[in-house]
Amino acid sequence: MENVEKLKNARNLLLKLHKVMIDFERELHEAVHGPLTAGQFLNVLIENEDFAWLRKFSMLIVEIDEMFDLKDGITSDLVDANLAKISELVEMREEDEYFRAKYRNVVQQHSDAASLQSELRSMFG
Repeated sequence: MENVEKLKNARNLLLKLHKVMIDFERELHEAVHGPLTAGQFLNVLIENEDFAWLRKFSMLIVEIDEMFDLKDGITSDLVDANLAKISELVEMREEDEYFRAKYRNVVQQHSDAASLQSELRSMFG
């Protein structure tokens, strides 16, 4: 698979995984604090430090989207760099132990997250 296509596929899987993780964390949060409207939850998602670990995913997704929107074209170096970032993320090589613990918890407790995690990991051998 060409690396550009591989990156597009990985980005789409990463987006699905991100959504599953957000939904999982929302359920946990609402179980403790009560139901939230979409707007209220968005504020919590952005402002509450308990959700900060998810920003590694959202920032990488945005970075990839911005790369694909470049007017000057995409270089293989940019593609390879973003593939490496995804690999590092899904292999849980991140140095932040809190991030790894939160990520691992969702993957262990949610079958969709585990499946998407597995699919992403298999893309990177």
